[in-house]
Amino acid sequence: MSLRNLVSVCVFLCLPISVQAAGELTLTLKRISDSGVVNLGYRQDQTPMSFDKGSNNPAGYSVELCSLIAEAVKQKLDRADIRIKYVPVTAATRFSAIESGKIDLLCGATTKTLSRMEIVGFTQPTFVTGGGLLSHVDAVVDGVAGLQGKRVAVVANTTTIESLSKTIEKLAIDVEVVSVDSTGKGMDMLERKEVAAFAADQVVLIGQVISRGARAQYSLSGELFSFEPFALALARGDADFQLVADRVLSELNRSGQIVKIYRRWFGSFGEKPPQALLAMYQLNATPR
Repeated sequence: MSLRNLVSVCVFLCLPISVQAAGELTLTLKRISDSGVVNLGYRQDQTPMSFDKGSNNPAGYSVELCSLIAEAVKQKLDRADIRIKYVPVTAATRFSAIESGKIDLLCGATTKTLSRMEIVGFTQPTFVTGGGLLSHVDAVVDGVAGLQGKRVAVVANTTTIESLSKTIEKLAIDVEVVSVDSTGKGMDMLERKEVAAFAADQVVLIGQVISRGARAQYSLSGELFSFEPFALALARGDADFQLVADRVLSELNRSGQIVKIYRRWFGSFGEKPPQALLAMYQLNATPR
């Protein structure tokens, strides 16, 4: 075979590889590469999971995880120039923001459910908690049964309001459920004693007590009325982007770095993660 023919054959054989290499980026990774921006959605009032320190300066446990994933995306794309943009979302807008491509990853206190998986995808679990009640120390409500004849605030468009309503129905008690559009508004109503309790994921309630410096003022119920496994939401069916995220989370779990992140945001309430959370970390330390 002549040298010219040999070169022609090599070029032909390499063409499919080149085309495949050029087409490796899909969906979210391609959009990030094309735009040069990773869009991270975050909740502004869910201390210590996700909150705004002021002037669109987000922080929190979930925000830190998302930031580490964004750095992994930069490495995946070999693009140090990729910018991180933080986009505030609410309980009502968070999933539509993912569906529309407005955000690439949702950083908050988001429960992973099968019904939600019909519209968005999720990473492996990042936290585990449950629905609880926060009340004043001078009028403690230690469980859902204690809400009989009382008013309770809860954020709309959450799994918490669904679980609470089902528990109230099961107990056959008379409770006025007051739907609010944010955690802050629920806490404000409780502070003014317009409601007997505020219902939310226990970790969110802990965060509110910490951020307001009011540990002596409020009582956190010992009873949990739901099971809430948190995860980071992303576009449904985006396996490549999810793999980048899950690799970061798995490494954090395997190395034990996730416990240090936990302590950074929950240390003032307790240095050691609850046993259920430690078990979740171990179960999700997926091997390389």
